Amino acid sequence: MNQIPEQPAATVARLRATFRTGRTKPVEWRTAQLRRLREMLTEQGADLATALHADLGKSATEAYRTEIDFTIREIDHTLDHLDEWLRPESAPVPAHLGADATAWTQYDPLGVVLVIAPWNYPAQLLLAPLAGALAAGNAVVVKPSELAPATSAALAALLPAYLDTDAVAVVEGGVPQTTALLAERFDHIFYTGNGTVGRIVMRAAAEHLTPVTLELGGKSPAFVDRGADLRVVADRLVRGKFLNAGQTCVAPDYVLTDPETAAALEPLFTAALEELFGSDPSASGEYGRIINERHFDRLHGLLDSGRVVVGGGADRTTKYIAPTVLADVDPASPVMSEEIFGPILPIVTVPGLEEAVEFINDRDKPLALYVFTDSDDTRRRIAAETSSGGLGYGLPLAHLTVSDLPFGGVGESGTGSYHGRYSIETFSHRKAVLEKPLA
Repeated sequence: MNQIPEQPAATVARLRATFRTGRTKPVEWRTAQLRRLREMLTEQGADLATALHADLGKSATEAYRTEIDFTIREIDHTLDHLDEWLRPESAPVPAHLGADATAWTQYDPLGVVLVIAPWNYPAQLLLAPLAGALAAGNAVVVKPSELAPATSAALAALLPAYLDTDAVAVVEGGVPQTTALLAERFDHIFYTGNGTVGRIVMRAAAEHLTPVTLELGGKSPAFVDRGADLRVVADRLVRGKFLNAGQTCVAPDYVLTDPETAAALEPLFTAALEELFGSDPSASGEYGRIINERHFDRLHGLLDSGRVVVGGGADRTTKYIAPTVLADVDPASPVMSEEIFGPILPIVTVPGLEEAVEFINDRDKPLALYVFTDSDDTRRRIAAETSSGGLGYGLPLAHLTVSDLPFGGVGESGTGSYHGRYSIETFSHRKAVLEKPLA
């Protein structure tokens, strides 16, 4: 007989009751959960890789590198430093309170946290926030993406087998289940996805004054300066852009450069793509597929937004869109009006740095900004005159892999951050404490 799924209200109430016993607060419980999560990834990694291939066409190499091993490294970093991060920090006390008064701050767990994951990295972007919430001592409800059904089913089966089911719950389903969860009172909501749903999450959270972390996206530019080594630039942009068939929130969304540099980049992009995926990317085991037909149709409609330099092919039956570079792209064209989130890289030309900075600042603040230059003055100006969630010089995506850097957006690209100690800050309350003896 199939078991009737627990209702969201009952799930949250059950986890809140566990949290109130104090069970999740000891460091020993937190580290035990993290180690069990690590065991799940090492012992069941092959099953997760199979699910990721079913959902997104990811190769085993890519699944391990960007989802499974990525999360293991995040867990290991947290285990190595958790005691240090949780240590109370003393604060100076003003003289009028007396020499015997002391003050400090300490991290308290928030309570019951909701983590809503997206479909593009459906394991990593659920498990890395989960690891941070557990490390901070919380009970956690996780909601995998229904658009990655194989990975959702795998996580729903595996997590209860490894983690404390009184403190961690998986809720599968689509919009109705998410809506029901958002009607409940949580102590923090962590959402990764798009701005449209981010606004829905924020409105629901406001009903309970629940704090939120929104990891969104946007059009992350890649500015290529005159004089940069264009072979290196083309290779690194291709590797960053077409990972996971371009379905990466921090992927370079478009290239911004002067006309002469743009023309010189075109054949180099073609060569770099052939080196990476061969002459026929559809036959490459390392090139993924679009998540579903709806996203395929949206992306296919963007292919005529410019002159095709390389790529342009598509097959709806296999959800394949070739890695494509577009030139002569009008800033007002459809491909520039929304986050692409797929394997299409437009080249937009501007006269130089001044106009590039103006172009970036005239648009929503991006989740990431990438700059390829040998000029210290260009780096200084970009850092001083633009705003973005992250800034990468010479290499896209890499800042995401540094556990000691906060990852998050600004403005339309999100609010809040996580990874490493920043996850502890996100999923904890930093409580101020003052003590003065009675005698």
